[in-house]
Amino acid sequence: MQEGRALTPTQINRDLLRPILEQPKWFWPAVFVLSLIVLVGVSVAGYMINRGLGVTGLNRPVAWAFMITNFVFWIGISHAGVMLSAILRLAKAEWRRPATRAAEVLTIFALSTALTMPIMHTGRPWRAIYWLFPYDFARGVWPSVRSPLVWDPSAIMTYLTSSTLFVLIALVPDIAVLRDHTTGVAHRIYSLLSLGWQGNARQWKFQVVAGVLLSALILPVFVSVHSIVSWDFGMSVTVKAWHSTTFAPYFVIGAVHSGVSAVVFVMIILRQIYGWQDYIRKEHIDALGRLLIVVATAWFYFLCMEIIFGIYGREADELAMREMQFLQYPWNVLMIIFAGITYFLPVALWLPRTFRRNLWIMSFACISVNVGMWLERYLIIVPGLARKQVFTFTWQTYMPSWVELTLVLSTFGLVSLLLLLFSRVFPLIPLYDIKEGEFLRTSVQVGRRTVPATIRED
Repeated sequence: MQEGRALTPTQINRDLLRPILEQPKWFWPAVFVLSLIVLVGVSVAGYMINRGLGVTGLNRPVAWAFMITNFVFWIGISHAGVMLSAILRLAKAEWRRPATRAAEVLTIFALSTALTMPIMHTGRPWRAIYWLFPYDFARGVWPSVRSPLVWDPSAIMTYLTSSTLFVLIALVPDIAVLRDHTTGVAHRIYSLLSLGWQGNARQWKFQVVAGVLLSALILPVFVSVHSIVSWDFGMSVTVKAWHSTTFAPYFVIGAVHSGVSAVVFVMIILRQIYGWQDYIRKEHIDALGRLLIVVATAWFYFLCMEIIFGIYGREADELAMREMQFLQYPWNVLMIIFAGITYFLPVALWLPRTFRRNLWIMSFACISVNVGMWLERYLIIVPGLARKQVFTFTWQTYMPSWVELTLVLSTFGLVSLLLLLFSRVFPLIPLYDIKEGEFLRTSVQVGRRTVPATIRED
């Protein structure tokens, strides 16, 4: 299919609804494989709960490791939704259109997956409600409500709720189109979910205003969520190596870096498996690549500041952690790999325009970023805990067990499975957004009116 050609509303409906109305042959085999990965993860989680946290590599003083690293990673991935949908919507960036829905949905599934990690990390998930909402009026036993570990659930649940509302409001017009293209039980379900949408001027006005208001209101939540996650570390009393004033912006910009990279990779996959070359064009990938250069450079600046400020303070714990990161094997090797694959390699690949339009190179660069960002969280958590006391007899090393490795890998299977199932029920590219963008792309301005180019006045 030739990229950039004019698309009619009928053709847009047919192309973007095809994965829902016509089931691909590979769909159920893919669902089976991903479900098997998730089932293995659930079985291993059950085994860990039954046997206790002793089956993991956790020890004293390294009490946080793979599961908390994975928690912070998925919270970071979730920031792509706000970056692409809210910020770029308010900035009226036209090239955001095919990426918004995938970013918003990835936000919801990444947040939901992230929430499972600290619950399993407690070793007693049946007590999670007490720790998430510590209001024990009966026994008078209270965790410290001043702890960021108590702020986390409030911020994440607020972010999850607002992101879900964001997706639902944007989905209503597309669900109405599905209602008109289906029959039987599917028609009745989509009719119920479309909330009586008829597409009149009054409904469109409310839909647009709601989208803009939610975009503006969700921005403070977007900043606060990962800031509070960073305060889980920065406000720790015993780990002085985490006492960094740059953690909040460092974590937020790193979350955008990994989240947008993940969305770019998802878009490339969707383009290939569903044949959406006319909708996810190389110019969109090119624009996202240019955005990522700016984001990655800002992230690298805060990384340098975090290291410099830590060494400048000359705290014994901080210096011991930096010595571990930069001079001791294998941490020094991991640090080199982390910096190389998170900034230097992907930015070098994103700078040439021809590379940004090469889908194989972009896929490799985006995967490289997310591997590096996962390593970043790991290199903050484990060395900081391993060197939190100046007494060398309390130092301990950490080695993950097969239990933790399996749990981490299963979360990637879970997010992929949820995205795949969503694409079978709802369009992963917003129909009305594409139609609006296509109208603007093929129209000209005549006075105060925007009219199709084919009927423009001389």
